[in-house]
Amino acid sequence: MPLNRRKFLKRSAVTGAGVALAGAAAAPAAEAAEGAAAAAPVKRYAFTVMGTTDLHGNVFNWDYFTDAEFDDKAHNDVGLAKISTLVNQVRAEKGRRNTLLIDAGDTIQGTQLSYYYAKVDPITAQGGPVHPMAQAMNAIGYDAAALGNHEFNYGIPVLRKFEEQCRFPLLGANALDAKTLRPAFPPYSMHRLPTPCGRDVKVAVLGLTNPGIAIWDKANVQGKMTFPGLEEQAAKWVPKLRSMGADVVIVSAHSGSSGTSSYGDQLPYVENAAGLVAEQVPGIDAILVGHAHTEIPEYFVTNKETGKQVVLSEPLKWGQRLTLFDFELVWDKGRWTVEKVGAKVLNSNTVEEDPKIVRLLSDEHRKVVAYVNQVIGTNAVEMTSAEAPYKDVPIIDLINHIQADTVRQALAGTEYGSLPVLSQAACFSRTARIPAGEVTIRDVAGLYVFENTLEARLMTGAQMKAYLEYSANYYVQTPAGAAVDPAKLTNANGTPDYNYDVVSGLTYEIDIAQPAGSRVRDVRFAGAPLADDARFVFAVNNYRANGGGNFPHVASAPLLWSNSDEIRNTMIAWVKAKGALDPAEFASVDWKLTRDGTPVF
Repeated sequence: MPLNRRKFLKRSAVTGAGVALAGAAAAPAAEAAEGAAAAAPVKRYAFTVMGTTDLHGNVFNWDYFTDAEFDDKAHNDVGLAKISTLVNQVRAEKGRRNTLLIDAGDTIQGTQLSYYYAKVDPITAQGGPVHPMAQAMNAIGYDAAALGNHEFNYGIPVLRKFEEQCRFPLLGANALDAKTLRPAFPPYSMHRLPTPCGRDVKVAVLGLTNPGIAIWDKANVQGKMTFPGLEEQAAKWVPKLRSMGADVVIVSAHSGSSGTSSYGDQLPYVENAAGLVAEQVPGIDAILVGHAHTEIPEYFVTNKETGKQVVLSEPLKWGQRLTLFDFELVWDKGRWTVEKVGAKVLNSNTVEEDPKIVRLLSDEHRKVVAYVNQVIGTNAVEMTSAEAPYKDVPIIDLINHIQADTVRQALAGTEYGSLPVLSQAACFSRTARIPAGEVTIRDVAGLYVFENTLEARLMTGAQMKAYLEYSANYYVQTPAGAAVDPAKLTNANGTPDYNYDVVSGLTYEIDIAQPAGSRVRDVRFAGAPLADDARFVFAVNNYRANGGGNFPHVASAPLLWSNSDEIRNTMIAWVKAKGALDPAEFASVDWKLTRDGTPVF
């Protein structure tokens, strides 16, 4: 039996007194010993958990779409090479054994570097390469990473090969096998941190991913995996982790903190549920938040059941920030207890890239730079997306023209081949540019930065009107006569640019002086007012068709055709086949912003 320190001190003091003096001296000696025990220092231990999220294939501070060093208005830097330097600094300060490094998902999609090793020189090929993100994260020394929804964009075989190449677990407690309903990936990882006083600290990391995967990557996961809600699975796993002896429970959640969803009621689960998890599930100490591409250095949520404060932090996307969770523990009643935890973020633009990571992946980088700079055609007049959020510009017309042409050819000779084809497109990047003269792969790829695929859906005139009306919610209501500042006109209620669709094949006006829901005016097809019962083939990307953005009708519209190749690849192949672009052949002003019938621009 282990000897109790308090009883030992009492017994030793009494025994010693009996030998030396006996009687009255025993009590003061015992009291002195008890006082000494009470004055013993409290055992404490501190450690730091570092976190990244939404790396999206960024290793270097490089923009493959512009073929130049990355830069934005805030002069942020990106990439794991920068993160590695920050991590090294933290480990040097705190001690390597007093730190962990985790990620909250969306790792293998987003740049031409990640695309190249999924599609051009795929990691799944016999004797294929090791994914650059796996190489970099292994070299930096990640301890665990949650699955993001974009991990599934290239299909499960690519994800499984990436998982095999990683020397750390990919976690997804709510990514379940569709047949057995058991976790298809490890739900959690358990880490021991040795302390200079007492038992090791056991830190559990629970990984949760986004239930929207079931919609956004339906073609890749349907019948194979299912994705229940984060709150449900956290409530199942957190008590288990505590019963397994976890002193600290951290959730790495590829889910924003706002409590909202972009796909409406199509799934009974919340997309951005990290705050709800903190509020509803007791036993969590901290949550690394992902998915929303926002920066939250430190945010506290009170758990409804315990009243305990749970700290949340979301570092900015692409490796622009590194979250630090600083934990302070105290030894109490035979176990470690979290006494205090706070969070902050470090900015990667304050450091240089780690030379070790640069050397490790320089060959891969050069290959991708050479690939994206291949010339595939010419262009008569420069096209840019700078004004695309508020004007009908040729560069967006090009997307719609290619999509409509592709769908028209695919349906030729079928029962729907005679129907008119409409197409939707959004401005994914306000810096996209196709120059006059030679056109490269990166010029075209920079116009369509997501891995979306193309579908054809059957829509009516009435449904298209509702679709356009919903899209027009993107604009801030601006009264007639008031000054119009393009910088303040868009993104109403946080609507991102990629959720503002323009539709080709129709003409229409958007009256920004009117309230949301009653803005679209004078919708016409072939010069005549659009009939509610008119039927159209609608060329639409799979994200939108599967409910992304919660646009009306399209998700339930009959599917006429779908393509497994990315729209970006379709565009590159189309430009290659065409050889020469001339906006005069496809550009037209089909929509405009108005106020009381007067054009805004």
